[in-house]
Amino acid sequence: MVLRWSVIGAPSSAGARTPGVERAPAALRSAGLLTALDNRGVSVQDWGDVAGFRWRPDPDHPNAQNVPAVFRVATEVAKAVATAPGMPLVLGGDCTVTLGLVAGTARPALVYVDGGPDLRTPETCPHGNLGATGLAHLLRLPGCDPMIASIASVSPRQVVLYGAELLPGEPDHDLVSRLRLAHVPADEIRTGPARAAARARFAAEDAAENFVVHVDVDVLRFALAPYADVPEPGGLTLSEVSQSLAVLTASPQFAGIAVTGVNPDHVPGEVGFGPLVDALATGLS
Repeated sequence: MVLRWSVIGAPSSAGARTPGVERAPAALRSAGLLTALDNRGVSVQDWGDVAGFRWRPDPDHPNAQNVPAVFRVATEVAKAVATAPGMPLVLGGDCTVTLGLVAGTARPALVYVDGGPDLRTPETCPHGNLGATGLAHLLRLPGCDPMIASIASVSPRQVVLYGAELLPGEPDHDLVSRLRLAHVPADEIRTGPARAAARARFAAEDAAENFVVHVDVDVLRFALAPYADVPEPGGLTLSEVSQSLAVLTASPQFAGIAVTGVNPDHVPGEVGFGPLVDALATGLS
């Protein structure tokens, strides 16, 4: 059987607001994600974890906390992605691990499946958590930290926002419009996930020879799927995300995915990880 997925754990909350997401790779494995893929006839190999980091306050750098740790983890993810024999499936960790996925892939476009666009900078992020600035650093917006911005870059044309709720008049909405980022909003996805994902896929395929996908589980409706570290308003269902991933990962130009933002502390025992694991395994099969 041809190897489909190379699983790379990135157990880091360096770019988060508080600890928790660093335990997500182990939690997803324990909940049976790799087994669920294997049971669907998908060949998967676990390459273990890069060295992790548990969030801690960084009072000397309140606007951009834990920069050296974010840089180290993303750089190690990039090395693992670049040498993975199968398609990289990065299990984060906070959103900054996606910088490593981009850095380890040859000049990809990026489909950013997220409840928010992560376009804050250290100058505009009130908590100094670099996870909220991930896409801003990839786009190298003014005010970004030079060390983090050096990890990887994409042009505005290479970015497709998917699932973010952007209201007219809000700073993120205006910035997305000014940068002319492609945007597939949540309302469009709800009317037809496969069709919406096809639009995102075609935009990414047109923008570069290959593309990667970032998934932050805060794109999910938290009341029905309580997995996110920092829930966003609105949100998609597990089925809508799973259907979207199936379309995106079926592209011949698809080159890898990072799943981020899962906080095991937020998952009630009666809910558990089963629904999330099933949705991910279905979308990635």
